[in-house]
Amino acid sequence: MIKDPHATAAALLPLVGGPANVTSVAHCMTRLRLGLADRSRVDDEALRAVPGVLGVVEDGASYQVVLGPGVVGRVTTAFEALLAAGGTGTADDRADGDGREGDGEAGRKTAGADDASAAPAVTPAVDTTADTADALARRGAELKARQKARNATPLKTALRRVADIFVPLIPALIGCGIVAGIAGLLTNLRWLPGLTPALTALSSAFMALIAVFVGHNTAKEFGGTPVLGGAVAAVVVYPGVAKVTAFGTALAPGQGGVLGALAAAVLGTYVEKWCRARLPGTLDVLLTPTLTVLVSGLLTLYVLMYAAGEVATAIGTAADWLLTTTGALAGLILGGLFLPLVMLGLHQALIPIHTTLIEQQGHTVLLPILAMAGAGQVGAAAAVYVRLRHDTSLRTTIRSALPAGLLGVGEPLIYGVSLPLGRPFLTACVGGAAGGAFVGLFAMLGTEVGATAIGPSGWALFPLLAGGGGWAVTAGVYGGGLLTGYAVGFLATYFFGLPDGAGRPVCDPEKHEPRPADRPGPRPASPR
Repeated sequence: MIKDPHATAAALLPLVGGPANVTSVAHCMTRLRLGLADRSRVDDEALRAVPGVLGVVEDGASYQVVLGPGVVGRVTTAFEALLAAGGTGTADDRADGDGREGDGEAGRKTAGADDASAAPAVTPAVDTTADTADALARRGAELKARQKARNATPLKTALRRVADIFVPLIPALIGCGIVAGIAGLLTNLRWLPGLTPALTALSSAFMALIAVFVGHNTAKEFGGTPVLGGAVAAVVVYPGVAKVTAFGTALAPGQGGVLGALAAAVLGTYVEKWCRARLPGTLDVLLTPTLTVLVSGLLTLYVLMYAAGEVATAIGTAADWLLTTTGALAGLILGGLFLPLVMLGLHQALIPIHTTLIEQQGHTVLLPILAMAGAGQVGAAAAVYVRLRHDTSLRTTIRSALPAGLLGVGEPLIYGVSLPLGRPFLTACVGGAAGGAFVGLFAMLGTEVGATAIGPSGWALFPLLAGGGGWAVTAGVYGGGLLTGYAVGFLATYFFGLPDGAGRPVCDPEKHEPRPADRPGPRPASPR
């Protein structure tokens, strides 16, 4: 557990190549996300050894250091302060850090030293000339190019971009969702009738205008002007669109939801780039924003809102059909495959689907099923804790990460426990599949479980539950799914997730002597 975020940030900075190698800094709920100029300057093994670091993930677009919930924000703040205070370096250093060629001798020596630490296998034993430094720099560039090529598939790139658009919205989604849950609880209990309208307004305002924020982030992600992306997407939620008719049907405010806003902002970005590439500077200031809003806005009204509305309706229909028809099987598959998505950082790409379902139906039926993956992870970690009772370091990690796991944040357990051990990660997926099948089965029987907001899961999801059978029944089904995930994850890991003898020490932990069974004693004579 990280106690001093400043010390952790100071330890991380040189291991990612120093200030000149960091091009961007951000964080989500559990990960510090860094943009790097030169990937080959990162010392992965040393990073993993830093106290409090639970793992590292590279998705091509960013280098992610898993720190866990709560602490990642403090470490990010300290990391940004170090960048601001420190290390602009020489002109040659800055050029290398920006990814441009540096002709200065100092810049080449720095690159060579960093590459040598990142890839010792290719470092010559004695040659320290400039030619060697250049060779190392070329080697680092080749490694970086291969890594980017491996991760730059069209699907992965698209999913990462979607995640980068929606991840910054998660804190607001969580906060508004919890406020909505409190408002709903007070309404059902008929308590504080004068306060509930205010709480409802607070929780609903962000969702009513979420299209604007999606448009802003989309334009920023695709290289456009963020405020123009927000302006174009704002038309999706403007009440006046009810007077506009497209394909013979009057539009409705919010039609298409976040999908329409996403498409509108992407279109606006391309229109803006087209204008800036062709208009002279004197006209660019006036005509580019005007044409961006006009062209992309009209296409959004007459094409994109209608099309996105149809897609959003299809998503809702498909989700309902999936659970009412094949609920147990769908839950089995979704609950079992969600942990690998979390491991790859691609689970955030599901946020638009959750948000669309919340806009349409008031809740998302997918989140409670996907939350079962975290239950399987908790069960697996508990089994490891019981079996490996002599591994004090691992048990300490489990004790510190388990509270977050119970609240649905599984990354500390993934990167600190199950994934390094191998098989427990697979048995955790088995537990998640069992819990998902449990919740999906009840959906087939008519008891649907949904969540009014995204972000929390595990026990933190209880205040946000919604369903047709009432809160008590919905909570009972969801709680049953969690218990199923815990139990199956525990049993699968206890019996199949660890090698035989994994729970036995090879020596006495106090005296460092062989186990009694291995100590010398009378033995039958051996033939010579």
